[in-house]
Amino acid sequence: MGSVRHSRHTRRRFLPPCGRAGDVFPSDGVSFPGQIPDNLVFAKELAGQVMHLEGHEIHVVDLGHTDTDHTTCLHVPSIGLVVAGDAAYNDVHLYLAESNVQNRQEWIAALDKIESLNPRAVVASHKRSENDDSPGIIEETRKYIRDFDRLAETTKTAQELYDQMLALYPSRINPGWALWSSARAVKP
Repeated sequence: MGSVRHSRHTRRRFLPPCGRAGDVFPSDGVSFPGQIPDNLVFAKELAGQVMHLEGHEIHVVDLGHTDTDHTTCLHVPSIGLVVAGDAAYNDVHLYLAESNVQNRQEWIAALDKIESLNPRAVVASHKRSENDDSPGIIEETRKYIRDFDRLAETTKTAQELYDQMLALYPSRINPGWALWSSARAVKP
């Protein structure tokens, strides 16, 4: 497993992980009062695709494009767990704004890959908190993408796409941002 090193950096000298020159946290305490610690912890890049935790192997699975590029999930075969991250959504409108038809097919392929792991539980980053972590969310996510693509072909405006998706999925959370952003991206 990759180790974590502790470093002492001042707020003024800290560069974010992206490492862009000039991107520093303000040291005046106004923008992020009391929110940036003096002691920052940095993770080291994982060497390989497997970590070990409490006697269990955790496999990093590359998925490609889901709601964004370069998505991964974590698979713990010994307990049948997949931590799906952004690949599977659990009763939340999907964020499709960074995708096109081809990317959405890649997302479906990523869901197929997760399903091939035969998980007993699938934890989604985007979920209704009271929902269980059923592997059924894989198919629910896949169906949502297919419905979105089907309706994107037949609707004329973002509003019409939004309304029709909302009619199909009225109880999913986050329609105002995720669904509307997705509809606007497909129907500008």
